[in-house]
Amino acid sequence: MRRVLVANRGEIALRVFRTCKALGLETAAVYSDADAEAAHVQAADRAVHIGPAAARESYLVADKVLAAAREAGADAIHPGYGFLSENAAFAEAVAAAGLVWVGPRAEVIRAMGDKQRARDLAEQAGVPVVPGSRRFAEGDTEGLAAEAERVGYPLLVKAAAGGGGIGMRRVDAPATLADTVWATQSMAAKAFGDGAVFLERFVPKARHVEIQVFGYGDGTAVHLFERDCSLQRRFQKVIEESPAPGLPEPVRAAMAEAALRLARAVRYEGAGTVEFIVDAESFAFFFLEMNTRIQVEHAVTEMITGRDLVAMQLELAAGQPGRLAQEAIAAKGHAIECRLYAENPAKMFMPSPGPLRIFRAPEAARDLRIDSGYREGDLVTPFYDPMLAKVIAWGPDRTAARRRAADALRAFAVEGIATNREFLLACLSDEAFASGDVHTGFIDSRRAQLLATGDKP
Repeated sequence: MRRVLVANRGEIALRVFRTCKALGLETAAVYSDADAEAAHVQAADRAVHIGPAAARESYLVADKVLAAAREAGADAIHPGYGFLSENAAFAEAVAAAGLVWVGPRAEVIRAMGDKQRARDLAEQAGVPVVPGSRRFAEGDTEGLAAEAERVGYPLLVKAAAGGGGIGMRRVDAPATLADTVWATQSMAAKAFGDGAVFLERFVPKARHVEIQVFGYGDGTAVHLFERDCSLQRRFQKVIEESPAPGLPEPVRAAMAEAALRLARAVRYEGAGTVEFIVDAESFAFFFLEMNTRIQVEHAVTEMITGRDLVAMQLELAAGQPGRLAQEAIAAKGHAIECRLYAENPAKMFMPSPGPLRIFRAPEAARDLRIDSGYREGDLVTPFYDPMLAKVIAWGPDRTAARRRAADALRAFAVEGIATNREFLLACLSDEAFASGDVHTGFIDSRRAQLLATGDKP
């Protein structure tokens, strides 16, 4: 493996490039019209234009990405996260083109991408799953009411092919069920090319805890502990941390073992994440999904373990895995990641595109990491996710990490667009958050208070 093309953009492309260069690998970038002057384009050894600004005409077109890899002389493709990262057909096309795919096998991506198939595999591996229904294809509602009663209200209508919180709607009563199913089916068909949905029990006060796993493709795997991703808006993560605060040790251990059972059962290969819903009161946990890629929040794990997950991915793909024993993986201290977005929290977190007239990040240090794809003077376009940067802070304990993250956010200088910085500071300084009382409804239940509170010393 000599040159790696990253089929992505922004901060994750730069993140992968950083490790590639550390390993002595050359890099190749792809870019749309909107990203012609982007940081990841200028950082790469080679860069190839792949189309218009709209992702569906550029970053999501597998043939264009493969053609770019050939033009750039790449012999491997790292998909990053989002875009084509969990597209089994793309993984197959990469292999068919004679290139190295930095990720799990296509059949595993396909199985985990189908949320109902993933539930079945989890059950077969002895992993607890949330009560759910059969699949309802687009336009199919036969027996819907009876299935909903069996699952129980409140419930979620979920796109079978969805992920990352996309294609998910809550239903609290039978009166709104049919309309919600129809709307979700329609959205899923447009977003994923598959309008199938299923129903799943909604846990009212839940935590979202995920286990980072790494498999070697032969039925062996290790875990790199958990991340709590409970602070979310619109089912999208905002703040992530590790260790999960207040999680009883027996529960923590049981979740890690459950994640490993699934990874071993599917002969998982590379970095992946097994996500769980945890009842915040009883600590009962249930399988949610498995993400077959590197996660946005992978830096949290890297901060507490000192392990470079991207290096592990690349070394495995190159056939040179430094196989880790579970007992060799240790966690130290506490890490918190805050996602700094170009958005307006006071307007339902509406994206805020525009020019970054000022964009100055605090200086990175051993206890602070800033991952960003933007520089001062760049334009934040409306075409892609509005995340400006990830602020990852470490401390010997949770209080120290929380304070370090807040200090780093205060040191950020951003002008020209609205951001969620003050909202993040309000979350970090909130008494309930500080005490570890986190759950997926935290932001929705405290939004007015968080918006009014702002920053605190």
